Amino acid sequence: MARRNGAVGGFLRDFREFALKGNVVDLAVGVIIGAAFGSIVQSLVDDIIMPIIALIFGADPAAGISGITIGAIPVGNFLAAIINFLIISFSLYLLIKWFASFKRKEADPEAPDLAEVNTRLADAVERLTETLERR
Repeated sequence: MARRNGAVGGFLRDFREFALKGNVVDLAVGVIIGAAFGSIVQSLVDDIIMPIIALIFGADPAAGISGITIGAIPVGNFLAAIINFLIISFSLYLLIKWFASFKRKEADPEAPDLAEVNTRLADAVERLTETLERR
């Protein structure tokens, strides 16, 4: 019985260490924020964008997205899903570009001008030569 409790205790200890690592916590926060952002985008699409599209297609805006049809084919839900995808993917694209700009600034210090480096190097060699000639 003691061995079984030790195995369970070891498993729980290992799981706790895994769950409390920074990457797992960051991932959990990202999923929660992503779900909240998804519901905001869903509301934007369902409550603001789709009624405008329903008016464009001649459907009753009060009928919601299911009222949008092309011929006999109901396309409202499909259009809403496409608009959701486009808004979320564009937002992620902007976020990734924003983070990448910070990484580039940190990774690439300003490179010195090559002509200036050559001039300074030539001056240093000339001063060294003069110093050696004087001795």
